[in-house]
Amino acid sequence: MQLVMDDPFAIDIAACRVRQKQLLAALEPVNADFVLLGRRESIEWLTGAYVPPPFEPLASIDVKGRVTLAVPDHLEFGKPAADKIIGYDAKWHATTRDKQRSACVTVMAPHLPRRCQQVACEFEAFPPSLLLGLNAPLVEIDSIMFELRRHKDTDELRRMKKANDANRAMYEHARRIVRPGLNELELHAEMYRVAVQSLGETPTYFGQDFRFCHPGGPARNRPANAGELLILDLGVGFRGYHSDNARTIAVDGNPTADQLHAWKHVLDMFDIIRAEARPGVQCRKIYDLAHRHLNAIAPWTFNHHLGHGVGLAPHEGPHLNPRWDDTLAEGDFLAVEPGVYHESLHAGVRIEQNFLVTADGVELLSNWPLDLTTTV
Repeated sequence: MQLVMDDPFAIDIAACRVRQKQLLAALEPVNADFVLLGRRESIEWLTGAYVPPPFEPLASIDVKGRVTLAVPDHLEFGKPAADKIIGYDAKWHATTRDKQRSACVTVMAPHLPRRCQQVACEFEAFPPSLLLGLNAPLVEIDSIMFELRRHKDTDELRRMKKANDANRAMYEHARRIVRPGLNELELHAEMYRVAVQSLGETPTYFGQDFRFCHPGGPARNRPANAGELLILDLGVGFRGYHSDNARTIAVDGNPTADQLHAWKHVLDMFDIIRAEARPGVQCRKIYDLAHRHLNAIAPWTFNHHLGHGVGLAPHEGPHLNPRWDDTLAEGDFLAVEPGVYHESLHAGVRIEQNFLVTADGVELLSNWPLDLTTTV
């Protein structure tokens, strides 16, 4: 990725250095000699370097804050926040090598401490081949990394806003082109075109729901019919950071009385979010409020999570989901997506809004039209 000098979205070295200090502070009780990160999202959070699949980065940071980064030598990142950058040969004569992680480990291993008492690492992304060379106990820090990534810094929010601006442009265009007869594949292609145009570069992610008369899923070779609803749930990646929000659109621009009633009921949920969401509130409490509110209009049903965090992954903490026991904290970026579904609605209404958790509540970050109508 070629970056220009005045790029407002270039890697923020100072912000990355602050995050590096936050990681070391969080790991003080662990008493490790150094930290080894293998998850690409964690490495971008730490250094600013986005490494796309199938290539594999590794990063280490010692107790003095010195960062070593191993990355494919053919990629361009601008200037990552690392004290030593080691390139590995990811391609042989323009052919991508099969064993990317092994190639990365080979160049990283000589730069790791020869003797250490304890190594902090992400178990789910730890290269097993390094065990022999380190010969030291490993301490699992996956949960610590996930928790640290929840708080969004200014440079992260700047990239996420850029991704969200692409979402806004896609929804505006969708309202102009959605009509009976429009094929889901054509819709998908148009949304991707607008995303690229808005971002000014290729998205690092693109998804996710493009189906008419269906709760969601990838585009099919299927035309839209009058009377159906489109739940258009969009997300793009901008240099590793994600957007995720949704709008529902009536295919023929004329929602039925039932569809409008369901839509208004879903929108009421956001008043509950504004009243209840703030630091210290349990996510299960908000989910339970949504469950009672949305299932009060049976036979229409609410049958999924209420939302989740967004950032370097499309889904991350906190989780508005009864399977987790998270508590809201300042700096959380939320995608809140209440919905109701039934065949009588052809096939449901889901609206997804983004909020930033502030010191005393939430700030709306996706303030663009929510109505069901198309644009003539």
